[in-house]
Parts: sequence; C-alpha cells; structure tokens
Amino acid sequence: MTDTRGAQPPQPHQPPQAGPQQPYHPPQAYSVPPGPGAPRGAGDPGAQRKPRTGARTAPRTRKARLRVAKADPWSVMKVSFLLSIALGVCTIVASVVLWMVMDAMGIFSSVGGTISEATGSNESNGFDLQSFLSLPRVLIFTSVISVIDVVLMTALATLGAFIYNLSAGFVGGVELTLAEDE
Repeated sequence: MTDTRGAQPPQPHQPPQAGPQQPYHPPQAYSVPPGPGAPRGAGDPGAQRKPRTGARTAPRTRKARLRVAKADPWSVMKVSFLLSIALGVCTIVASVVLWMVMDAMGIFSSVGGTISEATGSNESNGFDLQSFLSLPRVLIFTSVISVIDVVLMTALATLGAFIYNLSAGFVGGVELTLAEDE
C-alpha cells in the first residue's frame, strides 16, 4: 500500500509551444471567404466595423399601416355572443349583490313603510313593497332582461359586421397605423 496524501496528482503531458502565444479567436459559424464580392474586412479577423458618421443613436420605431377590409360576420357573431353572455352574467350578479346590500341596509322595509303611510293602507289589501321586490322576483326579471340583451347584442353586432363589409367595399375600410416601441 502506498501513501498518496502528500503526492502531487499526475500532470498530463503538454507539448512544447513553438513561438509566442497568439490571442484566441473563436470559430465563426458562417465565415465569408475573402474575394471580390466579400464585404470589407471579411477575410481579416482583426478588422473591426467602424460606425457610420451621422448614424442615428435613438432606437428606431417600426410603423405599419394596415387596413381592415372585411370583418367575418360568423366570427363577429361568435365573439359578440360570448361577450354578451359575460355581460348578462355580470348583470345578474350585480343585481343580486345590490339587492342584498339594500336589504341588509333596511331600505325595502323603510320605503315600504313610507308607501304604506302615504297610501293609508295598513290593511292586508295595500301595496307590499317587500313582497313585490323579493329576491326571486328580481332574479327572474334580471334574467329575462339579460337573455333579451344577449339576443339583441349578438344580432346587432352581426348586422354591424354586414354593414361594415358593405361600406368597406365602397370606401376601402378603416386604416390603422401600428407602431412598435423598442
């Protein structure tokens, strides 16, 4: 058994270097051979590109002019249907939340008491605001309004796409200028 605690690890064999050491140049993936059609400095690895005089230093903003020539009525109908359903659901949720807040504040009972005093009908045949504006009745009314809204919004958006296509055929459509900031 030999003791290797104080021994140096074996060194790989290095060939002797001939001449002064040159700086390292990484290999180029697409090297351009020097010739009459090659760009300046293509064959010279030490050549550096010189900046142009009068060159802009600010970032360039790309702009594109686009024209909306046609809106597909089928896609407009699908998108407007989904957006109007989302709006209908938001309307129903908002009306439920508003009704719960107004009921918790006691608005229905105080307004109902004021109406009973004003009409002088404290008997059972008088107008009862709390039973008229109950939560199920408000939900039914809001749901009917939301369904009508979904049908109307979808139909109007689709009709709007047809009208836009007709008018774009005459005037060329809407032109947009889009800019890309860097």
